[in-house]
Amino acid sequence: MPLVVEKLNHTYMKGGPYETQALYDISFTIHDGEFVGLIGHTGSGKSTLVQHLNGLLQPTSGRVLVDGTDLSDKNADRKQIRCKVGLVFQYAENQLFEETVEKDIAFGPKNLGLNAEEIDRRVREAMRQVSLDYDRIAKKSVFELSGGQMRRVAIAGVLAMKPSVLVLDEPCAGLDPHGREEILKLIRRLHRESGTTIVMVSHSMDDVAQLAERVMVMHRGHMVMDGTPEEIFTRGEELRQMGLDVPQVVQLCEQLRMRGFDIPERIYRMEDIRELITQICKKGGYHAQ
Repeated sequence: MPLVVEKLNHTYMKGGPYETQALYDISFTIHDGEFVGLIGHTGSGKSTLVQHLNGLLQPTSGRVLVDGTDLSDKNADRKQIRCKVGLVFQYAENQLFEETVEKDIAFGPKNLGLNAEEIDRRVREAMRQVSLDYDRIAKKSVFELSGGQMRRVAIAGVLAMKPSVLVLDEPCAGLDPHGREEILKLIRRLHRESGTTIVMVSHSMDDVAQLAERVMVMHRGHMVMDGTPEEIFTRGEELRQMGLDVPQVVQLCEQLRMRGFDIPERIYRMEDIRELITQICKKGGYHAQ
């Protein structure tokens, strides 16, 4: 199910004294099964862009096509579109409102008019996907859970709608290191096991480097880069000029090159640098720890 954005422009408060253009002529296609990292400085237009992907915002001009359906078409079935493209907002746990975990995850499927058996099946499956024990916490209040667990409940509520595309806006924002690591493992597993198309907005270059197969860079409402992580993160100086950074591994490689080490430009992930250091140690007769 391709997701196509064509010449998308968006202006807030158009015609008013505070008119602000947030997106300028954005075009791209996301294919089935891709994992796309969307990065950019605060205010670059990332959140505005992803809210167009399931019709929460309408373009000022241009269009968004989900499986061939133009989301601006007045006859488009937006409920069906939002089943296909699931959007998990930043701090999604703030939108939890039902009295139990089970009821919160079931809210979306109930609105689809599904029968009780199918709703129960979807709730259990969604909880399994996010590594939440149904028997242990389904009947608990969401407010008895940790921050990481609440975030997983929010993601499960979207997964229960069976989306083909999962859009995650800063999925690790505000979490402690343990909660952050759990969410990243969950996202990686969802992509690998189910083949779900994922679009992840993140400020963390390290998270994007570890997970994404493709990186898109926003700057002042424009899409300024689109390529593999290797292609994007080797343009460190350009990223820094836009107020961004590069993964810590890339920073380490830059420092090693300055000290005379022959480090390939393609290194941008932790496993890459580990492999390289192991090879260097073996050549030098050392044992890598």
